[in-house]
Amino acid sequence: MFQCTRHMFFAIPREATAPEPSYTSGGEDFLQCLNVNHVAKTPTIPIYTQNNVSYKNILRSSGRNFRFLSTTKPKFIVTPTHESHVQASVICCKKYGLDLKVRNGGHDAEGMSYVSDALSFAIVDLTHFRNVAVDVNGSTAWIQAGATLGEVYYNIAKKSKTHGFPAGFSPTVGVGGHISGGGLGALVRKYGLAADRVIDAYIVDVNGKILNKKTMSEGLFWAIRGGGAASFGVLLSWKVKLVRVPATVTVAMVQKTLEQGATDIVHKWQFIADRLDKNVFIGLKISLVSNNKINLGDERTVQAEFSILFLGNGGVPKLLQLSQESFPELGLTDKHCSEMTWAESHLYFSHEHGKPLEFLLARDDPSTENFSKSKSDHVKVPISKNGLLELWRRLLEHDDIMPTLIWTPYGGKMNEISESEIPFPHRRGNIYNIFYVVSWFEDGESEKNLDWMRNLYEYMTPYVSKSPRTTYLNTRDLDLGAYENGQSISYLKAREWGRKYFKDNFERLVQVKSEVDPGNFFKNKQSIPPIRLILMGLEIIVRFE
Repeated sequence: MFQCTRHMFFAIPREATAPEPSYTSGGEDFLQCLNVNHVAKTPTIPIYTQNNVSYKNILRSSGRNFRFLSTTKPKFIVTPTHESHVQASVICCKKYGLDLKVRNGGHDAEGMSYVSDALSFAIVDLTHFRNVAVDVNGSTAWIQAGATLGEVYYNIAKKSKTHGFPAGFSPTVGVGGHISGGGLGALVRKYGLAADRVIDAYIVDVNGKILNKKTMSEGLFWAIRGGGAASFGVLLSWKVKLVRVPATVTVAMVQKTLEQGATDIVHKWQFIADRLDKNVFIGLKISLVSNNKINLGDERTVQAEFSILFLGNGGVPKLLQLSQESFPELGLTDKHCSEMTWAESHLYFSHEHGKPLEFLLARDDPSTENFSKSKSDHVKVPISKNGLLELWRRLLEHDDIMPTLIWTPYGGKMNEISESEIPFPHRRGNIYNIFYVVSWFEDGESEKNLDWMRNLYEYMTPYVSKSPRTTYLNTRDLDLGAYENGQSISYLKAREWGRKYFKDNFERLVQVKSEVDPGNFFKNKQSIPPIRLILMGLEIIVRFE
């Protein structure tokens, strides 16, 4: 096979496009194809067209960002109940030239799992693929891609109080996309990412075949754990290695406003958050609150909320000791602290403390159903106090804009894993990740909020990573660049945003894509592109060394 170093990009990229649709106007050929590929003795393939009464509700079921609900509607929605339904959907969409989108039912900041520029497309919605099978003796779990994190945490808790899984904060996030993009959560400093714990997976490839770790290539198994599985196939399920947690963990929450010294405390947090004992996680949420909540008037102010999870021995007294030694400015006392199970801590940090564990099973989250825009950054050097003061000013400059910033500390286990172990490269050298989000409820407010978010992102440029300015894949951001409708798939264009998500790992992802999906069937506005060479009439995949 032809070899090409990563610096030899004089190669001619070949546009990868799907064939023109050839089905009849009503889609009868496509529906017939599904029937032909339906496996005997399996349930009928659930499929909805725009004429079905349930179509609208199913389409909107996990379309949380209202910015994308008025876009082009899919011709078909398939809600598989059997893996063969997914296989048939891939085979038939490929045969009849339909763009295929796959939705896991969680959050999708830029709507790429249910929006397409194609004239005709189909959605495979995996909302019924949500089984979680926990093996306590083996400390493993098989998790179907349509499950939510809350369903994972609940099912683990029902089997064991001393097992956990290092994944995200929000219980309504979908497992399929979350793990395939990395998966940050409160256990990140002790156990790393959700993707670091994957030991097997099932995925439907471009030919409709189901592959697992034994039957897929080493490169493909590497790529789907942090590189975004949607570029390579339809992820059906993950097998993950669970982690050990204490039967009782210690949690605490401390809130400080600007008037209560938040600037100095946040500044100090940057110097210690990634250097603490691995058993201590102190996450930070920056938001706006009304001063009348703290009896200081009606003006808004910035509030810093510190969320603490302690996994070590000694409970509250030990946490207080560690806090006094490393972070006395926080003023942590036993009144801030509670002890509970690890699963209950997810309710606590969601401000749902005291509710039954079954609350984790709720898939709907009204707080995420609005118009929104999000971005992310990585910080390598603490932001100065002056930089923080200007940040606070910008957060407060408009009375009708309500931003939130989530700062997730790294360090610990993240410093011990190579940047190339999986596609997620943001490891050592980063103090913390910033997740920015702004939400609003009226379509007419979109332009103002989007402009404000972009201006804030521009302001943060001097304080965050450089060359490239990196971002977290699970905070998809089309402002970084995207394929537009009818535009050729280009390695050089994709590299603009690909290196921000993956750094040097982007080149290997392109190699894997070129091997497993050279025709670019699995695609979205920021998907990994394949590259080919046309040499002496032969089509040859480029390998990157």
